[in-house]
Parts: sequence; structure tokens; C-alpha cells
Amino acid sequence: MKLSFMIKENIKEIRAFCESNSDPKIIVTYSKYFKEGFDGFGIDNKVLIKQIESWIDQWKADMNLQNYIDLTDELMKNGKFEEKSIAIHLIKSKKSEYTEETFNRISKWFDLGISNWGITDVLCMLVLPHFFSEHIIGFDKLKAWTTSQNEWQRRAVPVTLVELLKKGLECNEAINVIEPLMMDESEYVQKGLGTLLRGLWKKQPQETEKFLFDWKDKCGRLIIRYATEKMDKEYRKKFRKSK
Repeated sequence: MKLSFMIKENIKEIRAFCESNSDPKIIVTYSKYFKEGFDGFGIDNKVLIKQIESWIDQWKADMNLQNYIDLTDELMKNGKFEEKSIAIHLIKSKKSEYTEETFNRISKWFDLGISNWGITDVLCMLVLPHFFSEHIIGFDKLKAWTTSQNEWQRRAVPVTLVELLKKGLECNEAINVIEPLMMDESEYVQKGLGTLLRGLWKKQPQETEKFLFDWKDKCGRLIIRYATEKMDKEYRKKFRKSK
């Protein structure tokens, strides 16, 4: 795909900003949270967000959703952590233009350049929930990701649902989507599932506990550990794996 002059110039501006605001101390701090390594500039988050807001305002008349998708494709292939995060924020600014085709394009970013839990979670927090809360697509499209070979795409399933809990997601809806992941061996997928189930338990304890009890002897222990960590210490013993 050939990028327009405008998109190329915007990418240049993004990269110049990132390079000039890089902080080695922040890189060291962030590296502690990424086992696979942190490939980023290390930019103060307040500085980053302020600049993103400036770009959104500056470019709103000239850049539509398709332009931002093309820009994001490039940054996902060749960008560092902050560049990918910036691109996702820009995509969020055009959420009123989302369609099913937008979701399909986004799904390709996992193989293109989403390579850690951090960028996965930025996408899940800022962009993906809107497709479901606004009924642009159904949960079957998200459930299809449970069979992906890409662990970050699989992690995106429960993490997106965590955000949708704030918008009234029901326990049975969530369970229907995540059940195919309950035997997943990825640490990051298991943590996402456990976090979601903990949130569901706070909202609908009876239904969630039944699901956890059914799976406690089969699923990864990280799922149970995360799901039950807010329970009373004695009470959560019932979810221990049977010997």
C-alpha cells in the first residue's frame, strides 16, 4: 500500500516527537513490566497524552478514519511502543466512523505488530469495546478470536470484556464468549480471564462461582488465582483443585 504524502508527513512528525521526548530512565522502568523486552522510547505519559490531544485537534479536518487506519498499519509494522499507542489513540478519535470492516482491519494488527500485553490492552481499553457497546458487531466476532494462533489476540477477548463490564455486560454473555479459552496455556490469556471473572463475580457472584467451580480442576491456576483474589481467604479454598 502506498501512503499519501499527508500520512507520511504525520508519521514523520510522530517519530520526531517520540525521539525528542525519549527518556532512558523511563525505558528502564517500563522494561520491568515486559518479559519479552520493551521496544519503546520511554516518554512521560502526561507529555504523550497532551501531544496526542493536540494532534487530534490539529488533524481532525484532514484525517478521516481510513487515513488513520493506513497510518496505524505502518506504525504497527515499523513502530515502537509509543508510536503504536499514539496510533490507537488516533483511531479512537474517529469511533463515530467505525464499521464491521474497521473491526476486520483491526484484527490484522495482531499479526502485523501487536507483540505485547501493553499494546493489546491499549487497544482493548480505547477501541474494541465501542464495536460491541454500540452494536456495530455481535460477540460472535470476538469469540472467533479465541481460536487465533496469536496469544495477544486471544488475550484481547477477556480484556475487551473487562471494559464492557462497565457498560452492563452480563455474566452469561461473557461466559459464552470466553469458555473456549479456559484451557488456554498462555500466562497472559489466563491473567486476562481471571481479571474478567473477578469482575463478573463482584457483579453476579452466584453465576460466576458456578462457572469457576465447574472449571477449577481443568483450567490454568492463574485463572482461578486472579478470579478469587478478592474473596475471603477461607471461602476461596472451595475453588482449589481437587486432589
